[in-house]
Amino acid sequence: MTAPAVSAIVVSRHRPEALLRCLSGIEQLDYPAFEVIVVADPSGLETLSAAGFDGRIKTMAFDAANISAARNLGLAQAAGEIVAFIDDDAVPEPTWLRHLAGPFSDATVAAAGGYVIGRNGISFQHRGRRVDATGAHRPLDLPGDAPQVFDSAPGDAVKTEGTNCAFRAEILRALGGFDPAFRFYLDETDVNLRLAAQRARTAIVPLAQVHHGFAASERRHASRLPRTLFDVGASQAVLLRRHAPARVAAALDAMRAEQRARLLRFMVAGDCEPRDVGRLLDTLEAGIAEGGRRAVDDPAPLPAPSVPFLQFAGRRAFSGMTVVAGRIWRRRGLRRAAAGHVAAGRRATLYLFSPTALFHRVRFHADGYWEQRGGRFGRSARSDPLFRYDSFRKRLEKERARTRGVRELP
Repeated sequence: MTAPAVSAIVVSRHRPEALLRCLSGIEQLDYPAFEVIVVADPSGLETLSAAGFDGRIKTMAFDAANISAARNLGLAQAAGEIVAFIDDDAVPEPTWLRHLAGPFSDATVAAAGGYVIGRNGISFQHRGRRVDATGAHRPLDLPGDAPQVFDSAPGDAVKTEGTNCAFRAEILRALGGFDPAFRFYLDETDVNLRLAAQRARTAIVPLAQVHHGFAASERRHASRLPRTLFDVGASQAVLLRRHAPARVAAALDAMRAEQRARLLRFMVAGDCEPRDVGRLLDTLEAGIAEGGRRAVDDPAPLPAPSVPFLQFAGRRAFSGMTVVAGRIWRRRGLRRAAAGHVAAGRRATLYLFSPTALFHRVRFHADGYWEQRGGRFGRSARSDPLFRYDSFRKRLEKERARTRGVRELP
């Protein structure tokens, strides 16, 4: 079956380095028919231009703090049958679109979501979840790696994560796209709930994976400590007024308690002071008040794009996956070798092991290769024992097997 054409949309604001890293990962995607649309501030677009992406991607200049409006600008340019979204502080595994687009061969599937990997590059930040009309989540039962398609009902949606999701473009436009009343936070949850009101079906795709770094922004520090909770409060109030009007007061109280507990954890960890907790809770209340004034009517349908599909052509064509591995004390030479493979158009993963029990971490290097480093006897996945004895070769094979089908095709 012919792979559906996909429009991959990236929204970025004031994070040009992260945006370039994201595009460097997208450049290595193993998918035959996709275009890339970047909606970004001038510094982000200038960075991509200097890196040689001019003429290869569609771009829209936008420098306002409203992720929903930015995504809708990207949607207006999207000529693919499927639209996929990824954040600028995320990097996709090479097979991301291949897996994420697969379930759309079922004509009843309206949306799909993949798994999101957290900062250590190994543990999952988000997997499959359901979400109710108040925005509360509960996990889905997802044994194995095969995609699963789930039904939905009004007030009971299948959650997709904004940094790793896809929709049939026609359905998303008919829905009105993303509501600009959600300037940040719960924007994709609102879409999920509006789809659920139509009893749409959503696929969760475990092998469609992206690495999400939670880069610092005007709303949060690198530690994930919020700088402000204004938009969190505003978006929660809008969501409740639209989808759970009879439960607004109780749900807001629960959210207040949850955010206070979260801030206290930051305080205990030494990331903020008691006065910061009070100040941030004040911004939450200001946001709730603002959310009470915003319109809650469903957005109007969006028009079809007037621009043709722009097949993405990377700065170089990539093939295969080359594995480079060695001891940590040889890292300089091994990193040069991995970067050389990328420069030659070959995807590369570098494994650096030390004779220790250090935990493992994975990152996508600025030079375009994946790097995993840690102790030969240390833990990679959280379910692993703290210590296990392996030879170098045996440990390498175990780590390669963990990403087979995601980074290395079986």
